[in-house]
Amino acid sequence: MTKLNYKIIVFIMGLLLVFNGGFMSLSAIVSAIYGESEGLQILAAAGVAISLGGVVMYFTRDHVKELSKKEGYLIVTLGWLIMAFAGTMPYAFTGAISNYTDAFFETMSGFTTTGASIMNDIEIMPKGILFWRSLTHWIGGMGIIVLAVAILPLLGIGGMQLFAAEAPGPSNDKLHPRITDTAKRLWLIYVGFTGLETVLLKIAGMGWFDAVNHALSTLSTGGFSTKNASTAFWNDNPAIQWIIVIFMFIAGTNFVLSYFAFKGRFSKILKDTEFKWYASFVFGFSIIGGVLIYLQADPAVSSINHPMVLGEFESAFRHSTFQVLAVITTTGFVTADYTMWTPFLTIMFFGLFFIGGSAGSTSGGVKVMRHIILIRNGIMEFKRTLHPNAILPVRYNGRALQSGIVFNVLGFFILYMLSFIIGATVLAALGLDFETAIGGALSSLGNVGPAFGNLSPVDNFAGLPPLGKWWCSFLMLIGRLELFTVLILLTPFFWRNR
Repeated sequence: MTKLNYKIIVFIMGLLLVFNGGFMSLSAIVSAIYGESEGLQILAAAGVAISLGGVVMYFTRDHVKELSKKEGYLIVTLGWLIMAFAGTMPYAFTGAISNYTDAFFETMSGFTTTGASIMNDIEIMPKGILFWRSLTHWIGGMGIIVLAVAILPLLGIGGMQLFAAEAPGPSNDKLHPRITDTAKRLWLIYVGFTGLETVLLKIAGMGWFDAVNHALSTLSTGGFSTKNASTAFWNDNPAIQWIIVIFMFIAGTNFVLSYFAFKGRFSKILKDTEFKWYASFVFGFSIIGGVLIYLQADPAVSSINHPMVLGEFESAFRHSTFQVLAVITTTGFVTADYTMWTPFLTIMFFGLFFIGGSAGSTSGGVKVMRHIILIRNGIMEFKRTLHPNAILPVRYNGRALQSGIVFNVLGFFILYMLSFIIGATVLAALGLDFETAIGGALSSLGNVGPAFGNLSPVDNFAGLPPLGKWWCSFLMLIGRLELFTVLILLTPFFWRNR
């Protein structure tokens, strides 16, 4: 009979609180730079988080330095909740968001990189708060757990169980045999891309503050902006939007492939099945959207004027590509209200909500890899029907997949659809109309941000009833942690000692 090692669980919760407080301190520095009085309140919030985390770590320092798989799942889920609850303190201490339900929703939306917001006027918020808001995206994008994995060995704790529970996608490609070196390389790539995008956005015309915040949101595929109009604020600056398009595409790609690119191993990228499908989805849907926006969309809505000239065709293609990537990668930035283009495009974007980015990226959603496996397994089922005695495995990247992986993907997809249906049903029971309910559930579960109905790209989630905000926060959490990590904790057999 084996029991859960509760001391190590509590110890790591303390470690995450210290991490959280450290990042809050950066927001306090930003406030100080801009001469805001809120910097002191944010610093106080950081002090509370660091102090509490330090005390917890001190009293649990004599823990057994071993982690089981069960403890890994529990740490990841509780860690995300601890980060979210602690992350509300800058909002509460400064009074930027006075209602605790709203503060928790905004924080969970940040850490899960959903980007759904309850703020009606973003531009009046203190810069320290806006930076903290974007920073929650950036922390949650690669995963605070992956960051902790790089640190835990220094404390004598192995981190493989945490990485397996938190890392997105049905498989966890490693860059190095040592899991800590993998975590460090991932964060190095993440930081590098963030810095590069910041510089490029500044060169293109953004101020430093806006550039940093949008780089933090883009690489995390989050979507929080410093402007009420989101990235539509820069509709008259195509260069800025194309830069964000490029980095959304990168953020939606498996970060292992980015590592291969830096090593000059481009053949690994071009041969990767998921990357080819992902790029084809983006390119294909962008072309369809661009043509239909130009030919059919209302110019007053799409901000594209007729007759056809090069500039207007570029605008149509840019808006289409931007919004296709924003939805597929679950970034959620907005340059136009895609629900007002054409009915066909509205349905197309609804379908794109189910795709998601690549496994091993910061994107949410189902993930392209799972769609490939589902489609190929469906084709194999036809062949198995005709040839019942033949051994016909599902192949991916030239290799036969173990049946367990295929079953895992099938189980995930069924669970994802059930979660979506139940999620929408609960929102409908709380009084939301059909379009808003399915949009809110799908957006929260897929960590997209803008949705449909009263939650369209030009609206926000402020109008949801309090229970609806807590429910959407739960959907964000299970979506960000790939369903199984959270939902397994709700099963009785998880808690049995064996």
